[in-house]
Amino acid sequence: MRQYLLWLMNRATHSGFHRWLLNLVLWKVIPFNRPHRFWITRIQPGSIEIRMPYRRRNFNHIRGLHACGLATAAEYATGLLLLMRVDPARYRLIMQNLNVTYHYQAKTTAYARFDISEDWLVENLVTPLQRETSVLVKPNVSVFDQNDNLVCEATLSWQVKDWQQVRTRV
Repeated sequence: MRQYLLWLMNRATHSGFHRWLLNLVLWKVIPFNRPHRFWITRIQPGSIEIRMPYRRRNFNHIRGLHACGLATAAEYATGLLLLMRVDPARYRLIMQNLNVTYHYQAKTTAYARFDISEDWLVENLVTPLQRETSVLVKPNVSVFDQNDNLVCEATLSWQVKDWQQVRTRV
């Protein structure tokens, strides 16, 4: 399944059909996210955009998008892009910390946007993993509404660890 998801992610970078298929498969393998209807609108080797629709299931008590849903969209964006760039057969990716700063009440559909460069990957992942068995990376994600208002910013801490160094097994 892991190899199929990676293949599908790579195909989704240039095919609308495969992006649609990837979204459906991810709703199946990550059932927690299905009710939110998160949708990958753009996926490239260095960037991803996740849409969180403005719908009743995603509302808080004042009919704005729920803070936890926005945080989950940010986690989803970073996790997917990092999985696409790090070999999941060799390295385990696990979230250690999530810190979100909210700036604006989202009253429309929101978009979590995450971009990483090759330089960032080499500096924060590739080089440290050659020296150490695990690395802590802290990517930043911005979430915007449909009118391009900055809704929130999230900083996540992901531990990337060689599977051979993991003590607890799946």
